[in-house]
Amino acid sequence: MPTTENSPRPAHGRRRAPRHSRRLQRTHVLRGVLLALVGVVAFTGTGAALAYNSLQGNIDQHDLDAILGEDRESPTAAEPGDPAEGQAYNLLVLGSDTRTGDNADYGEAEGQRSDTTLVVHISADRSRVDVVSIPRDLIVDVPSCPLPDGSESAAADDARFNSAFAYGGQTGDTAYAAACAILTVEEMTGLFIDDFVVVDMEGFKDMVDAIGGVDMCFEEDIVSPEAGLDLTAGCHTLDGETALAVARARKGVDDGSDISRIGRQQELLTAMVEQVMAKNLLTDSSGLFQFLQAATASLSTSDGIGNITSMAGLAYSLNGVGIDNFTFATVPFDWSGNVVLQNADSEALWASVAADQPLVLPPDPEATDGTGTDGTGNGVGGDEPDPGQG
Repeated sequence: MPTTENSPRPAHGRRRAPRHSRRLQRTHVLRGVLLALVGVVAFTGTGAALAYNSLQGNIDQHDLDAILGEDRESPTAAEPGDPAEGQAYNLLVLGSDTRTGDNADYGEAEGQRSDTTLVVHISADRSRVDVVSIPRDLIVDVPSCPLPDGSESAAADDARFNSAFAYGGQTGDTAYAAACAILTVEEMTGLFIDDFVVVDMEGFKDMVDAIGGVDMCFEEDIVSPEAGLDLTAGCHTLDGETALAVARARKGVDDGSDISRIGRQQELLTAMVEQVMAKNLLTDSSGLFQFLQAATASLSTSDGIGNITSMAGLAYSLNGVGIDNFTFATVPFDWSGNVVLQNADSEALWASVAADQPLVLPPDPEATDGTGTDGTGNGVGGDEPDPGQG
């Protein structure tokens, strides 16, 4: 059970506001991950070859070219080092809600499931990182996707984005699930996706436990029976199980939408990195190893990014990037009943990514225009979102 701190906190909304600005916090999330990867190099460079091999062996790597074809314009890897040195690099990060294996404890649900999707764009000159979150309930056209037996899944028009992972993963193969998500992103954005990373629920829970829990504050009770979540207002140290519930909760929390869940997940990731940095794991070999064991055990990746030295090389190439050069955005959208649709602002955003230029963003989503939207089409209230869980 999570423990609660009793120190008073100011009330500024439903949950405690981050200690820093949203932009600064998100920067800490990304920069903390990069520093952790650099720490892998420092740690394994001490002669701990067995530790290195253990971490590398944890990662479930897949040959993306074998699935999607060798004629794809994959970057030429620098071994060891940055896997796409001198080239813009697009990574698709997927959070898997699949209920198989160790994840079966989180309820019964058929097929592969993905509820968190991030397009991470790293500029060719390694001066900038842009991260765009794709809502699971965004309506897209899913193309036909390769399946392990050589056949293809049927294409689906006007489907929810997270169905792509399910169509590709209908045989239970995570790599094919990720490949279908990649093809869908490429079709909807015009981008080329170089690599993928899939993180599962059990691994996320173990990562939180490995750092001794994570601190979060809530200004109202947060309850979601479907996610196994029941927290009172106040500040809590969340163990892995509870942190996972906070990340998964949707029905009955805030407005019940995936959009509000995205914001909560960002706050949770920020809190995790703050905990890692507070513990100074980068100078604690045993603590770092325990955390990285948990982190790498939760990953399924394509070959390009799945190599520990490539991860660390990419991280090292970004070591000099300043705070102002990290940007985190959500695809601009309009509500359409329970689902959301990309709007005109999304075209400009994706075009800026494709051109390897700073993100072209709509106006500040926290500034409303008095019409029930924030002036960008990102609904504030409006139609009820899909109340479904997960």
